[in-house]
Amino acid sequence: MTKAPQSDPTPAQVTMTLAAIAATAATPRPSGETLQDQAQRAKRGITAQLMDPSLATGGKWQPRWLALSPDNANLAYIASNSDLNQFAVVVRGTIDNPLDMMEDLDVGTVVPFTAGGSKDVAVSAGAMAAFTQVATASVPFGTTLTQALTNILASPATKPQPTVYVTGHSLGGCIATMLATYLQAQPSFPKNPKFALVTFAAPTAGLQSFADYVNSRPWSLNERYFNQYDVVPQAWVESDLLYARDHWYWDPKLPGPKANAEVKGLLDVIIGLRKGNDYVQPGTRKPLNADYSNHDKTLVHETTADFLGQVAFQHANSTYLTLLGASDVAPGPVVTAVNPTAGKSGTQVTITGSGFSKESVVVDFGPIPCKFNRDSDTQITATVPDGTGIVDVRVTTDLGTSPAVPLGQFAYDGPPPVVVSAVSPTSGRVLTPVNITGSGFAQGATVRFKDKTVDPEKVDVKGPTLIHATVPGQDKLDSNTVDVTVTVGVATSPTGPHDEFTYEGL
Repeated sequence: MTKAPQSDPTPAQVTMTLAAIAATAATPRPSGETLQDQAQRAKRGITAQLMDPSLATGGKWQPRWLALSPDNANLAYIASNSDLNQFAVVVRGTIDNPLDMMEDLDVGTVVPFTAGGSKDVAVSAGAMAAFTQVATASVPFGTTLTQALTNILASPATKPQPTVYVTGHSLGGCIATMLATYLQAQPSFPKNPKFALVTFAAPTAGLQSFADYVNSRPWSLNERYFNQYDVVPQAWVESDLLYARDHWYWDPKLPGPKANAEVKGLLDVIIGLRKGNDYVQPGTRKPLNADYSNHDKTLVHETTADFLGQVAFQHANSTYLTLLGASDVAPGPVVTAVNPTAGKSGTQVTITGSGFSKESVVVDFGPIPCKFNRDSDTQITATVPDGTGIVDVRVTTDLGTSPAVPLGQFAYDGPPPVVVSAVSPTSGRVLTPVNITGSGFAQGATVRFKDKTVDPEKVDVKGPTLIHATVPGQDKLDSNTVDVTVTVGVATSPTGPHDEFTYEGL
């Protein structure tokens, strides 16, 4: 079924869509591929996304150039809309856990940013390193961004005074503020282009001098969109990070999750990375989600997993597209289950999930590729390759690589990985009967609610995917929400939001 095109999109909807598309094929194939191969795969996926008429880009934008940095940390591409005489320079930042990304940036050291045309502008060393990677990237075509944009604008098909949007999401938006300033300072671009800077979820790159200089430039548009409950664009402004640490999510008017001591400690570490540097955000503020109405309703409990999960949700491309009223881009492949989850090489395994496109699907067991048959968009039958240990089964297409998930693991020579995928109901009192679903369950399994072991007489293993149990009592808890784990032999299920149970009446 073809989705209807989005009518009369705003510049923010278009640029955020272009920024979301930049994440296409961001993860290298687990069994390995050259940087050139990954760049070509990303280009195919980006081209397919730009052709989608249901997106805010309307199928009217064409890719013109793309490059990956040598370590695959950053990607940039150029696209054009000839009907409107518009071009876009789009930057993809590091694809990672938002807080991990923030910890990896060197913001304790500032350096001069002379590439923007001023000697008195200070930016973080981490932002400068990322900018340099993007500005000099040329894989796979051997042409840098500036060279490519010059050639494109010089084309006879380009009308005078085109608009060049520079945009990105997350670290890509941070780099975009530097890259746009750098491009605007170049004297050699043909056709006298007008530059527009539009960023989303971007941490700031520099100090007051940087913000003042960016804002002083003659932009046709200079806007900074941020979700007010996204921690990343609060960086690296100390007051914003402190407010996020102490007030987000758990305000009495909000449903949660409240930051526990572990989360506050993590945010304190991130705040301390600044080493006293006073960072300032450039651009016209465009706040989103002020009432927190857009949130993941399953991630509201006072646990580290829920807080970090909510942070990731609030920062996601799809959340920003929703907040802007734009259609979401097509998701990459997802593996939801592998059956069986243990065996030897040569075993036939059924992989279920979504996004298994006909044209470009490949399958890896850990770092080893395998032979397979694509049965449909949601099912693959694979032959287990030679290997050892416990590996993630992942599917790669032009749109990306499926994330590693507990139910997508395969154990060579067994026993099967033990996984809890859901607890139902998710809340109740002591002695409430619950169903625990997952995989790798066996007779004699031990069930725990946090550290409290369920009486073996109240554990009924119905099969490898289902256990009936009765909720045990608890001593004093830091949080009424606990993880439910299952142990079979020496193997215990990993924890996460999917296995949580909330005590009522404690």
